[in-house]
Amino acid sequence: MGKFAKGVVTGIAVTVGTAATIAAAIKKTVIDPIDEKEKFIEANRKKAARKRISH
Repeated sequence: MGKFAKGVVTGIAVTVGTAATIAAAIKKTVIDPIDEKEKFIEANRKKAARKRISH
């Protein structure tokens, strides 16, 4: 393989790696906290429903 081909392959690999890293960071900082908040709200809703029925 020539220098140019090695450079293209390396560039593609770096770009794919960077995109994967950015996607993982966005998932960790944006998506996961939203999911955790939704689970927390749902758990509180269930607790409130149980309390309402028991009284």
